[in-house]
Amino acid sequence: MKNISKIIFISLFLFVGTHQVNSAEKVELLKTDWSFKGLLGKFDRGSLQRGYQVYTEVCSSCHSMKYVSYRNLAEEGGPEFTEEQAKAIAANFEVLDGPNSDGEMFTRPAKLSDKFVMPYENVKAAQAANGGAYPPDMSVLAKARSGGVDYIYSVLLGYEDPPAGVILDDGVYYNKYMYGNNIKMSQPLSDGLVEYSDGTVASEEQMAKDVTTFLMWAAEPHLESRHKMGFKAILYLIILTILVYFSMKKIWSRIESKV
Repeated sequence: MKNISKIIFISLFLFVGTHQVNSAEKVELLKTDWSFKGLLGKFDRGSLQRGYQVYTEVCSSCHSMKYVSYRNLAEEGGPEFTEEQAKAIAANFEVLDGPNSDGEMFTRPAKLSDKFVMPYENVKAAQAANGGAYPPDMSVLAKARSGGVDYIYSVLLGYEDPPAGVILDDGVYYNKYMYGNNIKMSQPLSDGLVEYSDGTVASEEQMAKDVTTFLMWAAEPHLESRHKMGFKAILYLIILTILVYFSMKKIWSRIESKV
């Protein structure tokens, strides 16, 4: 009987413990009105341009976007800066090039064909500058994380004081939406942190939404064309179904009349 009691107690303990862990993990993510959601969803051009500004002024000091080129900023379906604006943006950054005719490497202003400039030379340099943590590349972050844009948006707004009894190590912050609730990145956004060139009020929520929209575009730059193709395919199938229906109805009407 004692052994049976122990087994029951351990089973209940494990069940309660597992239930508590699962409850902690299933925190409902924040929701917002994403313009690109749905069958006919489109990116908000203003939000994309503001999101690039937030990335450049806040995120790019630690996070790379190594799969995005400056020319992408001027392409259809993206932020749609003019070509002159994209060239001016690229020229603000320097890239290492070469070798030249003397066999030496040199720096030059970035061109449209260049990828976004990396904040660190390599992974080790990034880890050394961030207390051993490696800031993930943001090029496809919106597709790589479970929860997608809602998860990124929630993490950006999820910083708060830890619950009673939770002790954090130095350089670690509490975030209710982060996996494990611990994150080494300090709170990146605060009201008025950037000054939007279009006059939009740079609230914490607005900046989080804009930069998340920009990251979604970076991860899926052909989203709008895919939506258009999907809509055309559905429309084609509807028309085809109607034509097949009336054709079959006409054929069966002839057969029935003969019978």
